[in-house]
Amino acid sequence: MDNPVDTRLTTNHNSPKDMRVEKNSHVLDTIQQLCRELESENINYCHWKSNNALDRSASGDNDLDLLVSRDDATRFSEILHRLGFKLGLAPIEKQMPGVQDYFGYDKEADKIIHVHAHFQLVMGHDMTKNYHLPIESPYLESAIQDVLFRIPAPEFEFIVFVIRMVLKHSTWDTILGREGNLKSSERREFAYLKNLVDQDRVYEILKQNIPYIPNVLFDDCLQTFEPGCSYWKRVKTGQQIQSMLQPYARYSQFSDTFLKFWRRAIIGFRRRVFKSSSKYQLASGGAMIAIVGGDGSGKTTAIEGLSIWLLKHFGTTKIHLGKPPWSILTIMVRGMLKFGNWLGLYPEETTFRETLNQETRISPGYPWLLREVCRARDRYWAYRKASRLTARGGVVIFDRFPLPQIKLMDSPLAEQFLEQLMESPKADLFLNPRRNSHVVKGLVEQEEGYYQNIVLPQITIVLRINPEIAVQRKTDEEPNSVRERSTEIWEVNWGNTGTHVIDASKSKDDVLAEIKEIVWLEL
Repeated sequence: MDNPVDTRLTTNHNSPKDMRVEKNSHVLDTIQQLCRELESENINYCHWKSNNALDRSASGDNDLDLLVSRDDATRFSEILHRLGFKLGLAPIEKQMPGVQDYFGYDKEADKIIHVHAHFQLVMGHDMTKNYHLPIESPYLESAIQDVLFRIPAPEFEFIVFVIRMVLKHSTWDTILGREGNLKSSERREFAYLKNLVDQDRVYEILKQNIPYIPNVLFDDCLQTFEPGCSYWKRVKTGQQIQSMLQPYARYSQFSDTFLKFWRRAIIGFRRRVFKSSSKYQLASGGAMIAIVGGDGSGKTTAIEGLSIWLLKHFGTTKIHLGKPPWSILTIMVRGMLKFGNWLGLYPEETTFRETLNQETRISPGYPWLLREVCRARDRYWAYRKASRLTARGGVVIFDRFPLPQIKLMDSPLAEQFLEQLMESPKADLFLNPRRNSHVVKGLVEQEEGYYQNIVLPQITIVLRINPEIAVQRKTDEEPNSVRERSTEIWEVNWGNTGTHVIDASKSKDDVLAEIKEIVWLEL
């Protein structure tokens, strides 16, 4: 077996082309595999920026910013799909022509890997990325194989870095918006590249490939990074760079500036008012994920872990379908029923058996039917909200879901309740519902109609656990209730139901890891 390569991923431009990265603790297996495939398929690419932090890219902590020849775009995409990567759609303010986003999952490291694939060198302020620098061919031609990735000549990377930073930090609007200073990571990258480059080679590359940016202007760009540089000098230099690059811009300078202010305002408003931020979507579309399990199965913990995992990159919403938000109609109906309960006319809302065992003056039948119809309606409206979110590309995680195999939870209950009511001593109480009455039939049909409109989600995961283990875990609930619900799920034959069944008696980490693997494969 070959000796493992040192995990310190240097960017020495003289690295031999035949170096390989073997499996080690610092480089994700998925990223190693991707780099090997790109090399074996002779894909013309390079890791085009932030090469002073290649170790973070290799470990999946940073995005992989890859510049890929347009001639190899199809084969590049095929490799990513073969390795389980999924094409993503960026939020509108981050969408750029010639740029695609892919996401892969490394199970061993439990990390989602973001590949930011550029087929054009697009740069500018983060809100617009307005400028295309048409030097992809010479940029790629300068690249050599480093320890893991192909990397460009430091002079090319330095030139592009300087132009990018001036466009991001040295225009009047960015300075006015208090974005005029380089971040600490950008200063480190600047110092790193500056120490690597041959200045004469920099000027030579500018003359050959970017003749519209003269050496004097490039030197002015370098001065804008100096602490003592005046705002006037920086704004003037930024304006000159924008003017020189205008033939390669998507928008005019006026439109570019307007979009920056507008998008910053909208994003800030959304963050402060709605507490939300723009996320990626999967190009394959949104998805509904239902996690079903009885008390003590670890369902709540699994849902929270799955949500946090997906929410880092994708628009994700949790909806508790077992306890959906109440509509105004539900609040009104429940208010009236609560008043009747306070007067002692009929019992409070509990399970079938407890309701039928309570002392009442009026039959509990109609109050129960009304509550169940309202509950079904609220579940249907919550489901409709989820359906709209997924139609717009979002991911929705359901806590509980109406499944035909489960009768005790989240399913039509009116018919079952009426059957037990007719067999109970309360069958002759005042206002007892009659099975053949139009009102009762209408309520039963309405409840069933709501559930019929709730179709099964794309991914259904059932957490199955031995009822006695569930009782031991769920000490804050009534044991018989926990046992009854867990037993129903435990005894169902889940074969050929299209669900994924997980042994929930395993540790929480193992259960969550299995859920993540299932979800990623199905998305």
